[in-house]
Amino acid sequence: MKFENVLEETNGFGWFQMLIITLLCVPRVILPCHFLLNNFIAAVPSHHCDLSSLEDGVVFRNLSQGQRLTVGLPVQEHGSTSSCRMFAEPQFKLLENVSSHTELPTIQCRSGWVYDKSMFTSTLATEWDLVCDRKSLNKATATIFFVGVMFGAIIFGILCDKYGRRSILLVSYTMAIVFGMSSAFSNSFIMFAVLRFLTGFGLTGISIISIVLSIEWVDVRHRALIGVIGSMAWTVGNIILAGIAYLVNDWRMLIVAVTAPLGFAIITWWWIPESARWLLANGKVERAHFYLEKCARFNKKDNFSSKIQLASLSNMTTDNQKKTYSYLDLIRTAGMRRLSLLTGIVWYGVASTYYGISLNITGFGLNIYLTHFIYAAIEVPAKIIVYFCLNSTGRRRCQSGTLLLTGICIAINIFLPKGMWYLRTIVAVLGKGLSEASFTTVFLYTTELYPTVVRQNGIGYTSFMARLGVSMAPLIILLEDVWKLLPEVIICFFAIFSGLVACLLPETLNAKLPETIEDIEESRSNTIFKSHMDTLDVSLKPRNQGSQTQIPLGNV
Repeated sequence: MKFENVLEETNGFGWFQMLIITLLCVPRVILPCHFLLNNFIAAVPSHHCDLSSLEDGVVFRNLSQGQRLTVGLPVQEHGSTSSCRMFAEPQFKLLENVSSHTELPTIQCRSGWVYDKSMFTSTLATEWDLVCDRKSLNKATATIFFVGVMFGAIIFGILCDKYGRRSILLVSYTMAIVFGMSSAFSNSFIMFAVLRFLTGFGLTGISIISIVLSIEWVDVRHRALIGVIGSMAWTVGNIILAGIAYLVNDWRMLIVAVTAPLGFAIITWWWIPESARWLLANGKVERAHFYLEKCARFNKKDNFSSKIQLASLSNMTTDNQKKTYSYLDLIRTAGMRRLSLLTGIVWYGVASTYYGISLNITGFGLNIYLTHFIYAAIEVPAKIIVYFCLNSTGRRRCQSGTLLLTGICIAINIFLPKGMWYLRTIVAVLGKGLSEASFTTVFLYTTELYPTVVRQNGIGYTSFMARLGVSMAPLIILLEDVWKLLPEVIICFFAIFSGLVACLLPETLNAKLPETIEDIEESRSNTIFKSHMDTLDVSLKPRNQGSQTQIPLGNV
């Protein structure tokens, strides 16, 4: 008897499963509020050098604000005043002859900067002057956060497969709220960077555990629906972030506002069940039976106990519970090595593409709040469409198709003139929707590909690869200083290459979840055997189409 047969006896998609989804919605809504928070807390408002060092002269003090900027700041090629340089002395002659400013010597800002606070009361850039020569530190805050997420994926993957999904989920909740709140009260950039790293470390547990816990409790027919519903919670959080960021303009209070709901998530944790699949895979038969009975009662299946006894569940357990699995099992056998390599590449491409687009929301002629909202809103129809595609065309075609189409959208924007910002925005929004569709697919697809005994390790590893790609995205954006189009070219390449690699993965539509590594190897052997037989059958066909002679396969 397989676990799917047992789950069918409890009703594999009923009120119990809906309760799990509901309880996991709040923490999943929080995830985008932190993962994309840098768009707002690290925003760089308009700024120029503080000219207080030039105010010694009586004449300068009598000038209007506009005149002070004229005599104190050089003008750049595109006509705006410089953000990073100033004149060593007031150039009063510029009030009469503006064209001669390019010949005058300039210096770096001596007394800091003055920031435009019409949109942001304070950001990381204004708090610690992370502009001009230090702007790379501002971008690095996103990279530091995602490096924390990256290492968290590895550690939580190990802990979840060893100690269970439920208990480690509580650890993740607690770490995220403690370090998230603490980061809002940082008094130095170093302190903020460390706490932001730890916040990302804690949040990644929510990301990888919630999807696995949801999928492991539902039947085959509803896995795509559960995956899309869980992903829709991300979209809701993404939309909410635009509104919260618009209302809360101080970076410290913004962090507090998006972290506080995790307190409610900790309360709801008490009603979240452990994965019965994991319990059985680890020989914890009595606890698995307890949760399965609970599921059956919730779903109005009162005859479960008479059909499924403890002895029946005990017969389902194998020697797997006697073995401790680790990340080494992802590369120990040929089938697992191939699966790990392909999924790692795909996750890297999906994540670097999605965040490469999401973290670069300027340059389209729109307010950043509006751009973020549009980017988030387009995810709703994208996920609805991908749900139907997942059940009709399959996981592999959805994964490959969305990535390739995302790459095409990015490629189109590379060649569109900057002046056509309205058309560039439409193409960018379309690409954003497709990239989110690829992210929705990859979570569900990967969960179905890895066996139960190492599923959380597999998700941890692929999440590590994804966060590696994400942590590189802010640094890739910095390459625009080398060549304006270089970031788009790189992201386009990642999208197309990972889309082609996705074509090599096996299809999982309507397939039962693999329980052991042997299931993966057996499936691979059957695929190789079938491919070999198909090739052999073709090679044995008579070259003369008119001949009816056939060679018996048993004589080959």
